[in-house]
Amino acid sequence: MATQQTQLLARTLLTPAVALLFIWMIVPLALTIYFATLHYNLLDPGSESFVGLENFRYFLTDPAFLASLQNTLVLVGSVLAITIVLGVPLALLLDQQVVGLSIVRLMVIAPFFVMPTVSALVWKNLLMHPVSGLFAWIAHLFGMPAIDWFNDAPLFSVILIISWQWLPFATLILLTALQSLDEEQKEAAEMDGASALSTFIYITLPHLARPITVVILIETIFLLTVFAEIFVTTGGGPGLQTTNIAFLIYSQALIQYDVGSASAGGLVAVVLANIVAFFLVRIVGRNLEA
Repeated sequence: MATQQTQLLARTLLTPAVALLFIWMIVPLALTIYFATLHYNLLDPGSESFVGLENFRYFLTDPAFLASLQNTLVLVGSVLAITIVLGVPLALLLDQQVVGLSIVRLMVIAPFFVMPTVSALVWKNLLMHPVSGLFAWIAHLFGMPAIDWFNDAPLFSVILIISWQWLPFATLILLTALQSLDEEQKEAAEMDGASALSTFIYITLPHLARPITVVILIETIFLLTVFAEIFVTTGGGPGLQTTNIAFLIYSQALIQYDVGSASAGGLVAVVLANIVAFFLVRIVGRNLEA
């Protein structure tokens, strides 16, 4: 009886918070669904009309959608590959006992705490600028022509910037996992004559499988919504070369002022993100159960 009263009291106390959270989530979603069924242009107020699923058909058949979807997949996949491939050796390096290790760790982790807008401005104006940037100075130093990064390789440039931001996160997660590795296993392998490479492949790498899966899950969720870096550096261009789904929705709403189409695009993005998250969560669950 006492247990039931405790549960009832707990539910009663939690109800206002849950109700507020539900309203906070459902109201924007309901408004987005409502606007997605309207022809609603900010330049022509008062001319709203119901169009049903027409905005969805327009958005999904727009060539810009296919280009932005491809750019989104390339960006997410490339950043994941770079951060994991470089994060593992960085984590192994930081796991060693060397002089000044605390300072090195702080320097490696620092980029993750820089705001996306600030990091994009630093890379655009101080590193990748074709005239006064550091990369241009290095190129001239060796007698080579400077690269105009955001015109010649715009998507690759954005990938580099975002990878620089997320590499510390992957390194930190992997480093934490390495520090929980049982040293007795490595010592036993060394006593059996295993090389450093064999120890890494058969002991260290399997131990990192779960944290790598967690890194993929968390990074993917955030990388699907990348916006600030693209807005600051390339503005989605040249053409559509760096336009991802998030930037396409922004351009529909605040450049073309088409709120109806942008709302439909937002719902499409939510569906795609949930599909990706569903499969990633299942993969994580299987990995954790293994």
